[in-house]
Amino acid sequence: MRPFFELLKKIIHTGVGKTRFLMASIGLGIAMLLILVAIQVHSDFNQLLYSTKNQNETADFLVINKKITNANMGQTGKSAFSPEEIDHIRQEPFVQAFGLITSSQYKVVVQAPGDLHFATDMFFESVPDSFIDVKNDDWKWNAGDRTIPIILPSDFLNLYNFGFSLSQDLPQISQETVKALPLQVVISGNNISEQYIGHVVGFSDRISSFLVPASFMQWANEKYGTGRAAGTSRVIIKTPDPSNPSLVKFLEDNGYTTNQDKLKFSKTRMIVQTIVSVVGFFGLILLLFAMLVFSMFIQLIIASCKKEIQLLVMLGTAPVQLKRYLLKQFVPLYIIIGVLSLAILAGLQYITATILAKHEMVISPWPGAGVFAGVAGVLALVYLVNRYTVNAYVNKES
Repeated sequence: MRPFFELLKKIIHTGVGKTRFLMASIGLGIAMLLILVAIQVHSDFNQLLYSTKNQNETADFLVINKKITNANMGQTGKSAFSPEEIDHIRQEPFVQAFGLITSSQYKVVVQAPGDLHFATDMFFESVPDSFIDVKNDDWKWNAGDRTIPIILPSDFLNLYNFGFSLSQDLPQISQETVKALPLQVVISGNNISEQYIGHVVGFSDRISSFLVPASFMQWANEKYGTGRAAGTSRVIIKTPDPSNPSLVKFLEDNGYTTNQDKLKFSKTRMIVQTIVSVVGFFGLILLLFAMLVFSMFIQLIIASCKKEIQLLVMLGTAPVQLKRYLLKQFVPLYIIIGVLSLAILAGLQYITATILAKHEMVISPWPGAGVFAGVAGVLALVYLVNRYTVNAYVNKES
C-alpha cells in the first residue's frame, strides 16, 4: 500500500496534474485575498465613519427646510412643516436628537456704534440650547433685561470683513472686537418700537442664523408679534452619519434640503460600498472557479488510479484510508495559502493605516476579527467541497 501512496503523490505533483495543481493554488490564493480585502475595507470604512477618533461633531447637526420651487414660491404656508411631517422626521432612525427652530415675528434693525456706520435689517431665530456650539455664561435672558445675547454665524463676519468693508472703505474687525461692541437693536411690531443693547457672545459654525435665547424669543413674539405660534419652516437634527444614504434619500423623497456640503460624502460612501461589493463578488466567483479546478484535479487523480484503487480495495484496503490520504495532500496547502493571504493583507492594512494617519484619519493597523473569520470560513468551505469530491469519486471507482 505504501508504494501506491507514493504513486498517488507523484501523480499529484508531476505530469499533467502539476499545471492544474498550480492553477488551483494560485486561483484559491487570489480568491481568498480578494474576499479578505473586501471584508477589511468594509471594516476600515466603518471605523472612519463611526469611530470616536474620527468623529467630527460639527458635521453631525443638520438644519432642514423645504425646497422653494416655482410652484410654492410666495406661498409661505407650503414652506412650513406640518405636525405630521415634524413627527415623521423625529421618528426616523438616523435622527439622534430633534429640535425646532423658532423665527421672530417682528422687525429687527441692528446698528453698530462709532465710526463703523453699519446698520442692517436682521431677523432672529432660536434653537434649543443643546444644539448650540457656543458655550458662554452670558447666554441667558430674563424678562426685564435690556441686553440681548446674540450668536452670529461665522460666515456673517467673513462677508463683512472681506466683502462689505472693503467695498465701503470701512475697517475690518475681529471676533474679539465684535464681542466687545455694544450693538443698538431696535425691535418693532404691534405699533411698538423699543431699543435694546445687543451683546455678541460668540460665533457659530454650526447654524447659519442670528440666534437669541429661546426665553427672549418667546417673550418678544408675544409682545411684538402675533402672540400665536407660527408654523415651523426649519428644524435641526443631530445624526451620527450625515452621509447616510438613507438620510439623503429621505430628504430627496420628501422635497427637503440642507447644507449639501455636509452630505457630500454620501456619494463617496456609495461608491466605496459598490467597489467593496464588486471586489467581494469577484472574489467569490474566483473562489468557485478555484474549487471547481481542485475538484477536477482530484477527479483526474482518481480516474488515473482507477485500476490501482480497485485492486487495493479487492486486497482489503479500506476506501477510508484512500480518502484520508488524498485529503492530507491538500490540507497543508490550504493552510499555507490562508497564512500567505493573511500576511499580505496585514502588510497592506499596515501601509494603509500609516498613510491615513498622515491625514488625521485613524484605522486599526491590524486586520479585524472579520478577516480571521473569513479565512476560517473559506478554508472550511474548500475543505468540505474537496472532501465531498474525494468521497464521491473514490466510492465510485472502488
